[in-house]
Amino acid sequence: MRKLETCFSPALYEPGLHSGSMVVVIDILRATTSICTAFLHGAETIIPVSTVEEAREYKRKGYLVAAERDGYVLDFADFGNSPFNFTPDKVAGKTIVYSTTNGTGIINLASSGNEIVIGSFLNITALSEWLSKKEKDVVLFCAGWKNRFNLEDTICAGAIAEKLMATSLYTTNCDSTTAAIDLWSLAKGNLPGYIEKVAQQTRLWSKGLGDCIEYCLTQDFTRVIPVFEDGVLRLIDIDI
Repeated sequence: MRKLETCFSPALYEPGLHSGSMVVVIDILRATTSICTAFLHGAETIIPVSTVEEAREYKRKGYLVAAERDGYVLDFADFGNSPFNFTPDKVAGKTIVYSTTNGTGIINLASSGNEIVIGSFLNITALSEWLSKKEKDVVLFCAGWKNRFNLEDTICAGAIAEKLMATSLYTTNCDSTTAAIDLWSLAKGNLPGYIEKVAQQTRLWSKGLGDCIEYCLTQDFTRVIPVFEDGVLRLIDIDI
């Protein structure tokens, strides 16, 4: 049986323990949703960077840069972190350098894993089916908020965990996974209503950025699966 674990925050992640696992990075409001959207709309590759300085240096080199901190687009960036920024006219055929408050940093933190993949509600079924074919342990890695627990990523992790456990291919002895599934069971009957409790949605609305929240909760909008290899996110071909 394959093991299924969940990590609620980058502060809790232990890279050395997960070198043989598939690591699913989850930051639904908004980084991993935006990454899936960018690839859906034709992006060639995405280079996630952890720091503002790295993003700025890429901009000097002529790259297209999407970068924000605390929701605000950085002054040198071409656009920010809303999935609605990643339209076909902006991203089709392009390489995008991407830096966000939470999500892009943990992609690099997770790089010790066997394979690192981007998860969201948008690609949840395709992702779950693909993971089930890989015959490896899985870690669901929530971006959280500045090293703290958050509800939205945990709920998405619970939704993925529920799908994986339903295959009977996985076992878990991880309280975090059990808690995530329990939270998902509370939320799934009225996901938009449950998300009204979430601190991040309040932050987004207070900055005029809440227009994408409903989209970020949309299940199975796409079957794209972005994978992180050699410092770059790219799409993989799936046969599922």
